[in-house]
Amino acid sequence: MITELRTLIAVARHGTFAAAGDRVGLTQAAVSGHIRRLEEALGFALFDRTGRSATLNAAGLRTLERAEDLVGRFDVIGNVTRSEDWTGSLAIGAIASAQSTILPQALAAFRASFPLCRVHLSPGVSLDLMERVDAHQLDLALIIRPPFDLPADLLWRSLDREDYVLLAPSAVQGDDWRALVAEQPFIRYDRLSYGGRQVERLLRRTSLKPSEWLEVDDLQAIVAVVARGLGVAIAPLTRTVTPLPPGVRVVSLGSDLIQREVGVLVRTPGSEILHAFVECLVDAVAAEVDQGLDQTRR
Repeated sequence: MITELRTLIAVARHGTFAAAGDRVGLTQAAVSGHIRRLEEALGFALFDRTGRSATLNAAGLRTLERAEDLVGRFDVIGNVTRSEDWTGSLAIGAIASAQSTILPQALAAFRASFPLCRVHLSPGVSLDLMERVDAHQLDLALIIRPPFDLPADLLWRSLDREDYVLLAPSAVQGDDWRALVAEQPFIRYDRLSYGGRQVERLLRRTSLKPSEWLEVDDLQAIVAVVARGLGVAIAPLTRTVTPLPPGVRVVSLGSDLIQREVGVLVRTPGSEILHAFVECLVDAVAAEVDQGLDQTRR
């Protein structure tokens, strides 16, 4: 029942079955199944269900508190052995935008628990990193979710979703992103990357043929070029590039909004050390989201 208890905690933390599923890499139907099995095992309902919403009832709140305690106790079983004696290695890959944001925080937490583990980090684009996980060259990869079904022996764990926007020089006027793409020099997000392919599909869907003069994969480089007044670009608004420099402004894509899903790809079944690192990544993303909410409130 540990898996079902983890799902209950995820639903309580993220508010809905769908949001919890996105966070733990399950479909909404799978989340519902976990909760149903848990309720059947306990013999009472955990949620008050109204339409599509589900709210923890009094019994659910009591169960949640006990679930968090049980899962916490389960997670520390064998920690002494893992932290003091685990001397193996971990080969991980990560896209550029993750290496300076969630990855350092995850590495810090992981090292605190596994100080003897040696980690080898490889940079790369999502497609290359996925193939290296599939070929047993990497234990896991932090990438953009590919636009196709994954092999059955690879497990996807969603971490975050990022909105695409139009980045424009501050001196360029106008809030119609389509007009700006048609009128201004265009800086292309590399089409060899999954993120760049999303931009390509958007341009095709909207029948836009921009006057592109530069194609680059690095998001920080894209922002720097836009800040110089050298064109506009469609790119994900990641934590890597925010806050934006004074010379760059954001134009919403409106009803044409697209997103990219950032997550971690691992082989199944994974080792205990591998899953421990994945949980460090999940916690790092949650901490960044909480920090962003705190800053917004201020």
